[in-house]
Amino acid sequence: MTSILSRGSRLLRITTPLNHSPFPNHLRRLVSSHRTLRASMADAYGLARFPLSSTSSLVIQRGDLTKWFVDGSSDAIVSTSSLSLSLPFPVCFIGNRRFSSLLDLGFVLRDFCYLNSLFGCREMVNPANERMLGGGGADGAIHRAAGPDLLQACYGVPEVSRGVRCPTGEARITPGFKLPVARVVFTVGPIYNGNSTAEASLRSAYRNSLKVAKENNIQYIAFPAISCGVYGYPYDEAATVAISTIKEFANDIKEVHFVHFLEEVYDVWVNKANELLQA
Repeated sequence: MTSILSRGSRLLRITTPLNHSPFPNHLRRLVSSHRTLRASMADAYGLARFPLSSTSSLVIQRGDLTKWFVDGSSDAIVSTSSLSLSLPFPVCFIGNRRFSSLLDLGFVLRDFCYLNSLFGCREMVNPANERMLGGGGADGAIHRAAGPDLLQACYGVPEVSRGVRCPTGEARITPGFKLPVARVVFTVGPIYNGNSTAEASLRSAYRNSLKVAKENNIQYIAFPAISCGVYGYPYDEAATVAISTIKEFANDIKEVHFVHFLEEVYDVWVNKANELLQA
């Protein structure tokens, strides 16, 4: 197999055995998903709609959270928390994969940010770290898309303890600035540890994000899969917590969206919605 890679203005040709990929194992799934999605960008992304009440709906779709919006005045996005590059090493985990170097993890975060920037609500939920100062993954992508004013707004959020503006499970809200949505809700999900503490914290992250949205007259809100990916929460368990929690707000928000980049996450959310909402 021959691969063409670019370095500056130069093209490098790399020949590898047919059964060998030049990409590290932990990037193959992301690259494969990117190719499939890019090939079908002219087609509609997957989208499924479920009634929560007579006046409220759940919408699950594929796409880029940073480009999601409904009307620019009553919408918001929620971004899930991601690790910054000041992570403790020598060991960290993404899902079930163990990383023992900052370089390995950096490749994952770099490529995720690149893929997340390819796609096109009034409010989104930002999975931020507790400092609310940006980082990798979706949180970093949201900060870049919103522009430097978002960072300044985050600095203006009072610290509840040293270096902590939004503790795990809580939520804060800022303007959307250069984003197409009116507001950004910041929330911090838990690192998965398999016990009830993680579930309670994840449920609180969704519940408090929706409470903040309701208090600020947000009618349309979009979430990512909070705590999945970098924080290791299994998709099926996370979807159960997310969908069961938003049902509590069926009469308060017109539309709750989940915007997923990866097809497998989208599929899990749709299957779980069918199970929990159409039983």
